[in-house]
Amino acid sequence: MSKLPLSFPQMPLPFLILLLLISLPFQVISQNDPTAEERTILLKLKQQLGNPLSLQSWNSTSSPCNWPEIFCTGNSVTEILLRSKNITQKIPATICDLKNLTTLDLGDNFIPGEFPRELYNCTKLQVLDLSSNYFVGPIPDDIDRISGLRFIDFGANNFSGDIPPAIGRLSELQVLYLYQNEFNGTFPKEIGDLSNLQVLGLAYNDKFLPAKIPVEFGKLKNLKTLWLTEANLIGEIPDSFNNISSLEILDLSRNHLEGKIPSWVFKFKNLTKLYLFYNKLSDEIPETVETLNLVEIDLSMNNLTGSVPEDFGKLQNLQLLNLFSNQLSGELPASIGLIPNLKGFRVFYNNLNGILPPELGLHSKLEAFEVSGNQFSGQLPENLCAGGVLRGVVVFKNNLSGEVPKSLGNCPTLLTVQLYNNRFSGEIPSGMWTTINLSSLMISNNTFSGELPSKMAWNLTRLEISDNQFSGQIPVGVASWKNLIVFKASNNLFSGKIPVELTSLSRLTTLLLDRNQLSHELPSEKLLWKSLDTLNLSRNGISGGIPKAIGLLPDLLYLDLSWNQLSGEIPPEIGKLRLTVLNLSSNKLSGIIPDGFNNLAYEDSFLNNSRLCVINPVIDLPKCYTGYTNSNRFSTKHLVLILALAVVVVLVAVLLVLFVVRDFLKKKLKRDLETWKLTSFHKLDFSELHILSSMIESNLIGSGGSGQVYRIAINRSGEFVAVKRIWNNKRLDHKLEKEFIAEVDVLGTIRHANIIKLWCCISSENSKLLVYEYMENQSLDRWLHGRNRRTATGSKWSWQHYAYEKPIADDFDEEIKDPRYMEEMTTVYKLGLMCTSTSPTTRPSMKEVLQILRRCCPEENIGVKKTASELAAAPLLGSNAYLHGYSHSRMVREANDSPLCNVC
Repeated sequence: MSKLPLSFPQMPLPFLILLLLISLPFQVISQNDPTAEERTILLKLKQQLGNPLSLQSWNSTSSPCNWPEIFCTGNSVTEILLRSKNITQKIPATICDLKNLTTLDLGDNFIPGEFPRELYNCTKLQVLDLSSNYFVGPIPDDIDRISGLRFIDFGANNFSGDIPPAIGRLSELQVLYLYQNEFNGTFPKEIGDLSNLQVLGLAYNDKFLPAKIPVEFGKLKNLKTLWLTEANLIGEIPDSFNNISSLEILDLSRNHLEGKIPSWVFKFKNLTKLYLFYNKLSDEIPETVETLNLVEIDLSMNNLTGSVPEDFGKLQNLQLLNLFSNQLSGELPASIGLIPNLKGFRVFYNNLNGILPPELGLHSKLEAFEVSGNQFSGQLPENLCAGGVLRGVVVFKNNLSGEVPKSLGNCPTLLTVQLYNNRFSGEIPSGMWTTINLSSLMISNNTFSGELPSKMAWNLTRLEISDNQFSGQIPVGVASWKNLIVFKASNNLFSGKIPVELTSLSRLTTLLLDRNQLSHELPSEKLLWKSLDTLNLSRNGISGGIPKAIGLLPDLLYLDLSWNQLSGEIPPEIGKLRLTVLNLSSNKLSGIIPDGFNNLAYEDSFLNNSRLCVINPVIDLPKCYTGYTNSNRFSTKHLVLILALAVVVVLVAVLLVLFVVRDFLKKKLKRDLETWKLTSFHKLDFSELHILSSMIESNLIGSGGSGQVYRIAINRSGEFVAVKRIWNNKRLDHKLEKEFIAEVDVLGTIRHANIIKLWCCISSENSKLLVYEYMENQSLDRWLHGRNRRTATGSKWSWQHYAYEKPIADDFDEEIKDPRYMEEMTTVYKLGLMCTSTSPTTRPSMKEVLQILRRCCPEENIGVKKTASELAAAPLLGSNAYLHGYSHSRMVREANDSPLCNVC
């Protein structure tokens, strides 16, 4: 079988040449841009990291080797430095597509999650910095898979658990930083196998389980920095460290190490910084010091004893010597003052004594000089500020004496001067008051003298000059001390008044001016002490009252104004303060203490103020009387005005009440008159209004079971009527109403010489008034018996005569006996006995009396028609038995001494 020949289309030669020319540039570009692939990887990485704004320079048109965060070696990316780029995403696996990557710095970002195991694919990685992020969880046990690591910084994260032993298998490792995490286990002794390790930082992991320093660490012969601050170390410093001769920095501070400082520590030739402070080290400091390169020594806050080594004076490079808070004793070596580079010298709180090296500060630029809390004597070195950079002189609580060196008055860098509790004398150098940067001047408890200057350092916040001999007045220029926070000037010789300018210091929190010779009144204007919490002005001669403005200080907690000449009342505003301490004792205060202070917490706050009192005593003060007033609060003029106003108000009120009552009574009387009905039997010269308005208590002359009797004047000539008021406020039943009408009918029509005249009847629904002629001699009963019934012997004799049934005619006077009238005389005699009965129940009613009289005196009633009621009285004049039983057959209706009986 024959093959068919392959045929290709024939293309013209010019066209082929054109294709070749077009494709040639692409081949050249591909060969001239070896970073194109890595640029693509990096742009993808940027996208996976959330396109942070800090990576805007990453673009597709420029070489990544020109980007600020990228470093290349041989046109290949080897270092990525993304520190502080605000990255918040996890590390993507894409990053390990950069096959030549050796350095990755992602420190100081916000990367979350656990350790990124994706980095295991970065096989050439040597430097890995993940510090200051938010990584959590344990460091992987197979961390050694990144075998080429030489630098690890995982510090300032939240890694926890144990540090894995696998770290000890990273044989190339030179720097290991695992500081400031949340490790709560232990650190492995395998770290001691890292023979190339130069820096080991496990500091600030106080959650480590308490552990001794592994002796295996002594094998780290190339170690230059051992940083184990606050790693919960216990025990002693291992002797195996003697082999680490390359050490430059040894920091074992803030642990619980015990024992003494090994002598070999001061034999390391390369050691520059030694930090063993804040442990429990004891015994003496080694005397032999061969570490001549030491720059900083800090052995403070231990239990070291003995003296300061003389050899410290040989350390020509020494800049910092901190030996404070130990139990060192003896004198300071004079050679300390010769160290040429010494900047900080702190030996406070020891038992050192003797004089201070006189050349301190003369040969070096001394910045800090702190020797307080010792027993140094003599004077301050003259040249402490010779270098011109001294920032602090702190020498309190010693036995130093003499004057303050004048050179300190020309030291512009001073921030604080603390000379208190010594024996200094003389005046403060004038320049020291106004040193431009001075913030605190504390010189209490010496014998300084002189006056305060008007000008002070603008930055002064604390001025403590108590217990000295300063004198004069507090200067008005105090207003310029605007930054002052604490002013303590107790127990001096200041005099005069407290200047009002002092009250303008708005930042002041503490003001102590007690035990001086201040006088006059306290400033009463508005106080600008809005931050003041402590005010002590006790034991002066201050007079006047307590300004109420003190009670408006919002933060005041401590107030002592005792032992002055203050007077007047305690302002109520003071009672609103929430004081923890109050002392107003030994003044001349008066009045009532505010209620807020009436409790046992203030029982000693008001002693020796005899005019103070309390309303409901809880503390030991006299009780205030209810009517207590204080003459100091109101003047006499004010009291008179108040009393006059009160009297006027009362009078006006009384007048108003009288007008209202009068108007009410008038209206009531008018309403009452409309309900009264007057029935007259004779011509009247008075009205019912006059009768009703005159029925008052003063006109009442008698009362009894049936009503009350009034004696009422009816004109100015002295004529009276007797008004009987019956059944007041009682509704009359039908029978009584009928009897009353009958009585009125009889009395109104009868005309008899022995019967009083009934002028009229005034009636209403609930009350009846009978208006009679008034008889001046009152009743027959009074005539017969007087006011003492026991003396009425005539009446008594008549009753006894009648009781024994003797003839009535025997009782009559012979001169008046007339046979023609014997019957009538006998009837009247019997009626008289009945009317004068000692028992009201036996007396007849007025109706019955009238009926009897009309019956026995027919000639007086000619033309009068007899009614059935007239005949009803006939049995009344019957037998003696009837008279004796009369009281048992009727109800008591009349009063014991009714004027109505004066007809008998």
